[in-house]
Amino acid sequence: ENVRKLAYQVLADKVHIKALTIAQRVGLLQHGLHDTSEAIKEVVCSRLLPAWLLLLDGNIIDLLHRLDVENCAETAMETLKALFKGMPTEELLQNRVQLDNRKLIPVDSLTCENVVYWRVLCEFIKGKGNDGDEMLEQVLPDAATYAEYLRSYLKTVTVMSEEQRADYTQLEMVMTKEFISQQLIHLIECLDTNEEGGRKRVLAVLQEMLALPQTPSSLVCLLTEKLLLIVLDDQRRVQTVAEIISDVMEPIMEVSQPVDENKSRRQQVQLAEVKVRIMEAKEALENCIAAQDFSQAAELKESITKLEDSRNQILQEISKSNEPVIREVRTEKNDPETLLRCLTMCAELLKKMNFKTQIGPTISGLMSSLILPSIANPYPAVRNMAVVCLGTCTLHSKELAKTHMVLLLQIAQLDEVKIRISALRSIIDLLLLFGFQLLSETASSLTAQPNQSPERQEDDAAAEGKGDVPEDTAQSILVMLSEFLDSEVSDLRTETAEGLAKLMYTGRISSAKMLSRLVLLWYNPITEDDTHLRHCLGVFFQLYARESRAHQEVVEESFLPTIRTLLNAPATSPLAEVDVNNVVELLVELTRPSALIKPSTNVEETSVHDFLAVRMCGEMLKDPTAPEVRLYAKALSNLEFSRDDAVKGDLQSLLQQLVQVVKDRICLRALEKMLQQLMNSKEQTELLSASPLQPPDVNADEAAADDLSKSVKRTKRGQRKASTAKGGRKPSRKAESSEESDGENVPETVSVVRPPRRAKTAALEKTKLDLNPLIDQEANVS
Repeated sequence: ENVRKLAYQVLADKVHIKALTIAQRVGLLQHGLHDTSEAIKEVVCSRLLPAWLLLLDGNIIDLLHRLDVENCAETAMETLKALFKGMPTEELLQNRVQLDNRKLIPVDSLTCENVVYWRVLCEFIKGKGNDGDEMLEQVLPDAATYAEYLRSYLKTVTVMSEEQRADYTQLEMVMTKEFISQQLIHLIECLDTNEEGGRKRVLAVLQEMLALPQTPSSLVCLLTEKLLLIVLDDQRRVQTVAEIISDVMEPIMEVSQPVDENKSRRQQVQLAEVKVRIMEAKEALENCIAAQDFSQAAELKESITKLEDSRNQILQEISKSNEPVIREVRTEKNDPETLLRCLTMCAELLKKMNFKTQIGPTISGLMSSLILPSIANPYPAVRNMAVVCLGTCTLHSKELAKTHMVLLLQIAQLDEVKIRISALRSIIDLLLLFGFQLLSETASSLTAQPNQSPERQEDDAAAEGKGDVPEDTAQSILVMLSEFLDSEVSDLRTETAEGLAKLMYTGRISSAKMLSRLVLLWYNPITEDDTHLRHCLGVFFQLYARESRAHQEVVEESFLPTIRTLLNAPATSPLAEVDVNNVVELLVELTRPSALIKPSTNVEETSVHDFLAVRMCGEMLKDPTAPEVRLYAKALSNLEFSRDDAVKGDLQSLLQQLVQVVKDRICLRALEKMLQQLMNSKEQTELLSASPLQPPDVNADEAAADDLSKSVKRTKRGQRKASTAKGGRKPSRKAESSEESDGENVPETVSVVRPPRRAKTAALEKTKLDLNPLIDQEANVS
């Protein structure tokens, strides 16, 4: 810590910001602001950032420009928040971006730097609560004004064609506009939407932008998120999003109706007839005038007027019929862009819905018309979003979960990596929510794995014939997860390990072998660059072991399998590079009784380290000349033993046997020292417990001896192994009947139940499925 602190001080005092690359500046701020030490964070905020600002004449926008805001937005925002914390209120308002009289940045002046500054400033002021309301009014307009401003800018962002994307300059310009649009959309959270008029206008703009085909797909998720933040009622949310999806998938299109040729021909004939009759009437009118028959002429003139009106009417009809008729019709769209847009909105809706909200008719309609058909879409992005929607839907309905669990399992094994990870996340979430009991209610069972042996497939068929569907499905899931842990794809491996950690921590799985796999994966050199995996498992081990005594017992059971795997690893295996001493130290610390969040107050209670010591002693007696004997001897000296006399006597007997057979001097000295400590501790306990007023009772001694023998019988298989070895080492290996001495010949399912352990885990047993037999089957398969 002191070294890091001094390094930041030197960088602040001696190194100019221009001497560093953008990557170096961003890296310094990321590590400094995320450091676990408060002193380091303080140095970055009070020394490094002020020094950089001083070199830039206090221009924060210039500082942001030198951090490449567009590609490192999170770091830039954290930097601004750190700067704002050290500024007084007056200075915050003085340094604000240049806003116009509407309290908006002019559209022509919008840049990545000033829009990020504007957003972070508004969010920082809003975070002050009621104290910041007046300040926020000085840097942000009312909701209706901002909605119009956002609408006008979003309409300038266009969707690029493939030819336009080839032009790097144009592509960079559009990407910049999309980034600015994202920041402007984020600012909606800072608006005051309590006023009805402003809230309605913001909702109208968001709905319009989501339904607009020109809106880029990168903004759909964010627009939907802000829309759902304003609409709080789940029923209204579902109705609103469903209407938008309907408008997007079936937009109203204007269609021109073609001219009816037959009707046009009939109109032309009618017009010709009228024209002929008009000509004949005019000719007759001239004859009547010449003959001075004025009464007949008046009648003809009236007839001509009617014929001309009829002619004009026909001409108007012809003119209207020649114009194309435009009708509004709904046309269904199923192109990948449209489907992805609708699925994205649906996924956001399902995420924001209350967990207890049931799936209604509207969502069911979307499932049947949009989500399920998209599962088989040829475009990976569409399939992935459909899997996300399906997984989220099943979390709201146990019936849907039972129906589609098998489909999710198939997708997790057969599709592309990204889609498999999405399906795997859904499976883990379902198991966390409903437990493995969900599998017992599933109507369909998985078929045998394609890579399983014929024997395993026959076993599965036999189990299925007996109606053992839950175990077969659980076994299939465990086999799948085990295979994923060995995957060469780091993302899939990491997601699997994280899912198993969640299942074990919540008590859905209790498996020493699976925990051993996670420990080996954590230490495996091939995961060295996978920082997320290392961090996740590192946190999990500590939380899991400290949670309860039952969890420490699982760690204790995984001790020997883990160490054996490392010791027997081939020279070509990455596990051969692992420091076994480090692994032993970790497992010893994880099982330390004092490390529990709620340590037992009964000092006489047998501890997990007592049983771990018996396991290690049994392993040492198995082959006293093995190189790992020194490893176990060193580990024994770091254990915390209970004050139970029966346990001490048992360990003392084991150590006496070890002292007789171990030849290594270093190990021998460690064992003799530990034996002496046990003997001294036992003598002190006897002296403290003895009463000077009562003579020793022989019957009481016999009863204590009986209790000791019962205690030995209650211990684990490792202890029984030590008891059988008291008469010396047998020439036959079969005499060492224990899990440690002959784990391959003795089935692990035969175990002696120790009441104290089971009493502490009674509550967990009601909600978790014991998967150890299934894990054993997996081991036999492999």
